[in-house]
Amino acid sequence: MEFLANLLESTNLGTFVNAYDWVWPLCEIFHFVGMAALIGTVGLVDLRILGFAKSIPIAALEKLVPIGVVGFFFNLVSGFIFVAGNPVGGPIEYLENLSLQLKLLLILIAGINVLIYYFGGIARQADAVPPGGDAPRSAKVVAATSLIAWFGVIFFGRMIMYNDTLLYALGL
Repeated sequence: MEFLANLLESTNLGTFVNAYDWVWPLCEIFHFVGMAALIGTVGLVDLRILGFAKSIPIAALEKLVPIGVVGFFFNLVSGFIFVAGNPVGGPIEYLENLSLQLKLLLILIAGINVLIYYFGGIARQADAVPPGGDAPRSAKVVAATSLIAWFGVIFFGRMIMYNDTLLYALGL
């Protein structure tokens, strides 16, 4: 962790964030908009796969996924700025934060999940489902995993500032 923290500190983002009061709030806006785009599109596809709004073809909703990908990159960039530019305590404060670590673990799980969906052939099966049809069980497992992972990301993202409460609740 120390090596990564030192590497992030060498970016001088902390200096930049501290020099301009508008950087952190602007990144918060981008982070919120990015997550809304991600959950709003990917979450919609996941819900359809799980059986909601069956009159809408899954393939039609899949066309919205690139918006979610853009949202993810907004989150990636703004999240990097949050960690590397942390004005109080530097990057190490975030990197040692259990809530952030759990958030990053869930992002990894969501990433593996999406790779399984697209490269495992599940997406083709789901896209072939006609309006009113049921998605295959494998697609439903991926969709449920996706929703759980992304809402977990949101939960632990909010818990970053309340990490002491999480540690207390876990008895750590």
